[in-house]
Formats: sequence, C-alpha cells, structure tokens
Amino acid sequence: MPARKLKEFLDREHVSYVSISHRETYTAQETAEAAHVPGYELAKTVMVELDGQMAMVVVPATLKIVLQDLRDITGAARVRFASEEKFKSFFPDCEIGAMPPFGNLYGMEVFVAPSLTADEEIVFNAGTHTEAIKMAYADFERLVRPKVVACTT
Repeated sequence: MPARKLKEFLDREHVSYVSISHRETYTAQETAEAAHVPGYELAKTVMVELDGQMAMVVVPATLKIVLQDLRDITGAARVRFASEEKFKSFFPDCEIGAMPPFGNLYGMEVFVAPSLTADEEIVFNAGTHTEAIKMAYADFERLVRPKVVACTT
C-alpha cells in the first residue's frame, strides 16, 4: 500500500492512479525493471540540501544529478546530497530510499528534470520498496508544482 499520507492526498484530490506491486528493490534501475517500466520513465527522488534546506530532485532512473548545475540554477551557495540520517525524519510513513516525489506533503521544494515533463505519465516509488505509483504527469504537476530544472547527465 502506498504511504498513507500520499494515498490520502491523492484520494482527496480525486487523482486517478495505479499501484504497481513488484519484488523488493533498492535502486531506481531495479525498481524500473521489477515494475516493467523503462528506466528513463521511472522517476527517482534524490534528496539534496540547498544551503541547509532539504529539497527533492526528481529525475529519470537512468540519469545522475550534477550538483554544480543545481547550484548554478538555484543560486544556493552550498548544494550537496543529503544523508539518510538528515532526511529520514521527514518521512515517518515511508521506507528510507522509497520516498514519493511529493515534497509538498513533507514541507520541501521539488525540482524535476525536463525529460519527465514530456511524458504523459509519471511512475515513482510509493513509499515502500515493493510498490510504485503510475499517474498522469499533469496531475503530478498540478499537485506538486515542481520547478523544472536541467541538472542531469
């Protein structure tokens, strides 16, 4: 079952979505394979710190974030990947590393890669290592209002 907070939010907003159960996975590429989704279509959530503030960067499973590009785009003086110790308390209803890309539910800004905005649907971890959610990208954009940034390689 998806993270309680996410499921309640999507249901309250009357968003149509599909839950995809899969074998337990711990990397975005494994999740894409297990959920039968191309890696470039699976959105992985990467936690970063921007001048000490937690934020999410949502990119295709096949890409990596370039911190210098993110620094240049955001204007933050200090940008780094967040450690699990720093961000796990933000997600009490999620398994670590399986957070959905809904920073608005957890009090943080969300950045998304341009390539994900071109797809009709978005697929992402649902808060566990055994389930993903597929929904319309337009609904994700409307609910989360992510900033589109090009910071990947």
